[in-house]
Amino acid sequence: MTSPDAFVRVATAHGVTTLTLDSPHNRNALSTPLMTELLAGLAAAVADDAVRVIVLDHTGPVFCSGADLKETAAAYASGTVPAGMLGDVLAAVWECPKPVLARVAGPARAGGLGLIAAADLAVCAAEATFAFTEVRIGVIPAVISATVLPRLTTRAAAELYLTGDTFDGRRAAEIGLVTAAVPAAELDAAVRRYCDSLVRGAPSALAGAKRLLRRPAAVDLRADLTELAEVSTGYFLSADGVEGVTAFREKRPPRWVAELGG
Repeated sequence: MTSPDAFVRVATAHGVTTLTLDSPHNRNALSTPLMTELLAGLAAAVADDAVRVIVLDHTGPVFCSGADLKETAAAYASGTVPAGMLGDVLAAVWECPKPVLARVAGPARAGGLGLIAAADLAVCAAEATFAFTEVRIGVIPAVISATVLPRLTTRAAAELYLTGDTFDGRRAAEIGLVTAAVPAAELDAAVRRYCDSLVRGAPSALAGAKRLLRRPAAVDLRADLTELAEVSTGYFLSADGVEGVTAFREKRPPRWVAELGG
């Protein structure tokens, strides 16, 4: 059960764990306590075999305002800032073997955009706003670039990194920061549709598909194809592969769908 004073609230239903950023007093800034709880929530969801999908959500009007600048200013005296933990959070989301979907109902800034980009899928309200504001306070979007730059077109990245200008959900979808932008009234329905689709995938196949998506571009195409053929064969011969093919031939739901009552 989530503590009443938690920074991240956890709820699980129908194979979906929702991790809700719940620090509205500072616009869900990435403070050390919030990031610590988010890492713990992610680890618990990964360890739970009943969890198929992870949703990142938020309370309050703002998805995430980025780094906790009050905490950062206080850390100057020790000569450190909590950027290292932000890297851990982004890596945990990016490397998560289960699909991660970000539900963005409101503004996101700076580090919050790194969190959105780290998720496999992101659905935002078209009215939500985004900005890489780092240059306007004398810093650069360094850590978040690891997840953001693979998503954005290069021209958009240059424009938005250098200007710090605000853009809306539709632009975020056009440049690849989010998967889809929908009217605010349709956001929850869109998130449900994605979750309903994701839980129909075999857990091992979803993890394998995510590894494919993280593969670097091939230098030697034939060698890459040989390696991928071996990977494919392994999946066809796996327990999930045999079950999936058998279920398809028998015109019935595979085991991992039947377990959810689908």
